[in-house]
Amino acid sequence: MACRVLGVGIAAPGLADWAAAQPILTGTTPYIAAPMPRLNPARLPANERRRASAAIRLALAVADEAAQAAGIDPAQTATVFTSSGGDIDVVHGICQALCEPAPALSPTAFHNSVHNAPAGYWSIATGATPPYTALSALDGSVAAGLIEACTQLLSEGGPILMVAYEVPMPLPLSTQRPAHEAFACALVLDRATATGTSRLELEYLDDLDQTRETTLENPALEILRRDNAAARVLPLLALLATDRPGQVTLPSNSEGWLRLRYTSC
Repeated sequence: MACRVLGVGIAAPGLADWAAAQPILTGTTPYIAAPMPRLNPARLPANERRRASAAIRLALAVADEAAQAAGIDPAQTATVFTSSGGDIDVVHGICQALCEPAPALSPTAFHNSVHNAPAGYWSIATGATPPYTALSALDGSVAAGLIEACTQLLSEGGPILMVAYEVPMPLPLSTQRPAHEAFACALVLDRATATGTSRLELEYLDDLDQTRETTLENPALEILRRDNAAARVLPLLALLATDRPGQVTLPSNSEGWLRLRYTSC
């Protein structure tokens, strides 16, 4: 499968947006993991903005950045949202409430706990009517999102918006899925053309013994990549930032990998 990238959005400590991230990912600017500010997606109506959790705000912020960079109409664009844990803070709060002697469950918390909540908020914010998909595939969530988005491109046409996001899990969940920093990325993808544009080719590999996932030379960025399931996309973003031909390998599932080959125009 093949596609082309029309726009990128990113939010992470020290990577405030794509413009700030590009020189860091190419190694021309030092990476400093500055704390992330509170994100307030401008498209959301005031009432929904107050109800939106940190995970929802994170996902919508990068989706909006990528959509604006690509110059697409988000109201007419299908979306794929992918996350290993979803809005795990909300789920944790619900579990705590249910353990109380007199459980009292917040309707807003329950509303936000479903895995497709960020996609629903995006539809509210943009008035989008095309279909959306919400996925989860542990450390292979980014690869699953890319495969799903490209499959939809081939079958339905494009462009399509893919959003990968992850927030740290609280204790005791973090003992099983440790993550210390939030990370989100969005890509607007379209069908690859024959000539004149960059091209991203996807290939699934099942040679677990011979293939290894791509790592980053910058030690601090490599810590971020390993820390957060959504940050597994960083080698691809570094490749896009350099805008030079190359390939990276991302974890896909327990049986294989996703290799991505990039050709610049």
